[in-house]
Amino acid sequence: MILRAWRGWTTPERADAYERLLREEIFPAIEARRVPGYTGITLGRRTVGDEVEFFTIMRFESLDSVRAFAGEDYETAVVPPAAREVLSHYEDRASHYEILEERSAGGAA
Repeated sequence: MILRAWRGWTTPERADAYERLLREEIFPAIEARRVPGYTGITLGRRTVGDEVEFFTIMRFESLDSVRAFAGEDYETAVVPPAAREVLSHYEDRASHYEILEERSAGGAA
């Protein structure tokens, strides 16, 4: 399993609009692509000083699955034009992690 992590920032005034864009347009568009090996996404949000930071963690079965989503240069961030209009700044590159182990509160999963 591969986790693809990415962060973007916006102003408090635009944060709700960006969250709505993610939930109502961007995430459904990702799901509609039916990328082989894509297994889901997690969204996080926090206020940091005078900005609001968002992070996404996407889950893929393999790096080949990530390439099917992002292209051959798979570390390049995939940021749709509508998101670029709302974000103040964002990471140009996504980070990827191989999951070595997962545990639930009760022990190994």
